[in-house]
Amino acid sequence: MVPPSHKLEAFYSTGLSNCIAHLDSLKKEPENNSSVQHYLRARGEFKKIEPILSFVDKENYKALMQANFNKIEEEDPTDIKVRKPFGFQTLEEQLSENPHKVDTNQVNWTSNRLRLLLKNKSVQLKDYQVVWAIRQALVRVALTGITGYDSPSMDRSLEDSRSVYEGLENIVRFYKNHFNDSTLFNQWMHSFQRSKQALQQDFDTFDRYHFIQDHTHTQLSLLVQTSTDWKVSFPFEWAIKNDAERLFSDAIFNLDYFNGYDKEKKSSKEKIALGKLLFSDQRLSKNNDLSCASCHQKKKGFTDGLKTFPGQTRNSPTLTYSAYQNKFFHDGRAGSLEAQIVGVIQNSNEFHSDLQNFTKIIEMDSNYFKSFEKEYGAGPNHHNVRMAISSYVRSLGQFNSRFDDNINGFTDDLSKEEINGFNLFMGKAQCGTCHFAPVFNGTIPPYFNETELEIIGVPDYPTSRSLPESDLGRFEVHKTAGKEHFFKTPTIRNLSQTGPYMHNGSYETLEQVMDFYNSGGGLGLGIPFINQTLPADSLHLTESEIDNIIAFMQTLKDKD
Repeated sequence: MVPPSHKLEAFYSTGLSNCIAHLDSLKKEPENNSSVQHYLRARGEFKKIEPILSFVDKENYKALMQANFNKIEEEDPTDIKVRKPFGFQTLEEQLSENPHKVDTNQVNWTSNRLRLLLKNKSVQLKDYQVVWAIRQALVRVALTGITGYDSPSMDRSLEDSRSVYEGLENIVRFYKNHFNDSTLFNQWMHSFQRSKQALQQDFDTFDRYHFIQDHTHTQLSLLVQTSTDWKVSFPFEWAIKNDAERLFSDAIFNLDYFNGYDKEKKSSKEKIALGKLLFSDQRLSKNNDLSCASCHQKKKGFTDGLKTFPGQTRNSPTLTYSAYQNKFFHDGRAGSLEAQIVGVIQNSNEFHSDLQNFTKIIEMDSNYFKSFEKEYGAGPNHHNVRMAISSYVRSLGQFNSRFDDNINGFTDDLSKEEINGFNLFMGKAQCGTCHFAPVFNGTIPPYFNETELEIIGVPDYPTSRSLPESDLGRFEVHKTAGKEHFFKTPTIRNLSQTGPYMHNGSYETLEQVMDFYNSGGGLGLGIPFINQTLPADSLHLTESEIDNIIAFMQTLKDKD
């Protein structure tokens, strides 16, 4: 009997070989009318093996599916790298513009990378790794695959997702003899057939809400049952917990992953309570007139309701769901909540203090001192003060909104308009390709290890609706050319409470925000932004569609 791992490797190798062959045909017939078909066949083969490739070689997978923009790596300011895009999205855009003209260099770069993968084709996965690979694939389809994220030009997302499900069906079939419960295997086969059939729909009208509810959540539950049936033992957890059965729940995420598995960042009710006290203590600012809660008020979604706080040039962002990102501040200049707290303390227009003075005030309070000794084994110091405040901030966001309760099946009171708004958000309106569910921020599923910054072309409103703003955003961090006006994609959870909107507070209402996006951002409004990552074409959303999207977004308010 052929071991399932050998079947898996053969399936993977065959998929790579077929993909390369179709790309070679594309290169040989660059002027032929069948060039798009060669590309689509190559893409289909790639998507079938995506669950395997994206797990065993994440970086090469991401390179082959990257957006058609230069990727600027600037984590080390002394070594800025600019990587030109290649791969399937770049080829897709070129063929969309002119199906009779093929950039053979792009084809070569893509096929050569695939040949490298074929040369190093060994795929020996343990049972727990197979489960992880399946989970990542299911999550990717639900949160990016059906949104248009990978196929912005040809709208191939649903076809791509069908191909992924074909790949998953093969993978589970290879492991048929692993199942002690044959009924569970049959449930998988039936579920895959249902999903492939459901995906045979029009992109704009596809019902993503019920697909996630009826297919993704069902399959995540089957995966948990499969782990038990196979007696899988997991060595650790990634971003998504090993027992996650629903995407829109506080039980989905492993906070240790987002904390870098730092044991010091382990939270507790007591540490959260201590951090909450510090968060609201005005004595910690130089003039005893500000606390964290001054700019981040609970009743306003942990914002301040102002365009910009006095002395600031940027809007105070919400702190809810801050745990699920790896860049902080609008320009992403801090890499952790603790680093963000230091930035606020030292800012002359905020706390205007320093860590030494900040800690000294806390030391003078006997109640604080006792609490720190109890929770941290030492009196307050620079380190554990930051830890306490960040513990509280990480606790903000419970995934308990009306939308969460409905899509998880706990309640059933969303209107047709609100459900349609979610479907539009994740589809035709393209919102979900930057504001990734379930957090609806810029942290990309399914790895959740990269938080995106974008340039969408926000104007210098109300000063001018036709001029770019003066704030250069991410550029000011390292002075990297090409990063002008880039800002972090924030969560839209609780946005019914967090206006004004945008990093500069440009827009007072959600209707204004939607009009901006529907127009194609800054470029669509005629503002000369360079390198805008938001498509400049109109979304062609009707008035009722915009109303539906706003209605959906308003369902994302957390319960008090």
